[in-house]
Amino acid sequence: MKRSFIREILENTTNETISFAGGLPDAKLFPQEELKKSAARVMNDAVSLQYFTSTGLDKLKEKISQIYNNDGFETSKENIMITSGSQQALDIISRYNNNKSITIEAPSYLGAMNVFALNNMSQDSITLKEGGCDTFMFNTSFKKSKLAYLIPDFQNPTGYTYSEEKRKEVANIVKQYDGILIEDAPYSEIYFEKKYDSISKNIPNNSYHLGSFSKTLSPALRVGWIRASKELLEPLVAYKEAMDLHTNGLAQSILSDYLKNNTNFISHKNLIRKVYKKNMQIFAGFLDEILPEFKYTKPKGGMFIYGKFEDINSSELVNKCMEKGVVFVPGAEFYNNENVNSEIRFNFTHCSSNDIYKGLNIIKQLISKNDIKSA
Repeated sequence: MKRSFIREILENTTNETISFAGGLPDAKLFPQEELKKSAARVMNDAVSLQYFTSTGLDKLKEKISQIYNNDGFETSKENIMITSGSQQALDIISRYNNNKSITIEAPSYLGAMNVFALNNMSQDSITLKEGGCDTFMFNTSFKKSKLAYLIPDFQNPTGYTYSEEKRKEVANIVKQYDGILIEDAPYSEIYFEKKYDSISKNIPNNSYHLGSFSKTLSPALRVGWIRASKELLEPLVAYKEAMDLHTNGLAQSILSDYLKNNTNFISHKNLIRKVYKKNMQIFAGFLDEILPEFKYTKPKGGMFIYGKFEDINSSELVNKCMEKGVVFVPGAEFYNNENVNSEIRFNFTHCSSNDIYKGLNIIKQLISKNDIKSA
């Protein structure tokens, strides 16, 4: 297991750094005033400072289940386990499946790959393209593993989105082999055009659907969840208890209070969709102007633009860029063993237009001055 390049970058980022690396939300969009009001109300009740149940605050689980029900995905509070971010959800599920094989996309989310490695899981990578994974490869791999990890909505790192056809194909394969899908959906609410039905909606008894408030509200709250059948959730409770007894109760109470006014949350999500779509268009426009040789697909949501140069070693390039105060994530970080050295993930949600323009121009200058061709 290798340390997260993104976390290392964050630790070494200063106020002067232009960072296209982490998946950081725009702090200016946090609903600070509303969360303050919720926190003040919650602090009037001493119960919010007490121990909580391991699976989470019932009132919060009810509100999360209602979000699913509003999308036509029948869910009750018994189908929800609150976790310390969706990262812990991955760890809980992986500990339960210790030493098993798992089918993953290539490229995939580094945080998940590290969790799988830490839990001695053998990772079988299948090709991911615009529109979804290679379903022939998925079928071949899943037939053996019976367990898969996919990010169908505005995938991290690629920004790709599974088509409705691909979602149905994947669901059918999971049902055919009576396996389990771990569907990670931290970006599903950050859509620019339309919201897609989850794959899990078609296989509610064969899936863990992971959600989080980190990208839509605040990452510091560290509140995520697992949506699954009661049968799949039950054996996970002991792992959750062993880890931390329960997720931060104060944060759960604040969120539950905030979500009482559903109009506020809906308005907030509409705002971040509007702002992030504009940010993406600005970033893409500067890419086309400054680095026209960088080939990419505009994402339909999420936080990332992903693409590649034909003959530039992005791992070498990022080292040169860090010396000049600009950082991004080379694509090699998102693969297990594949020899990939020309791809890059850019985050477009965190920087101003001026920083985007300045940062991309620094990258252009460094490419021109240095011999960093791909091997």
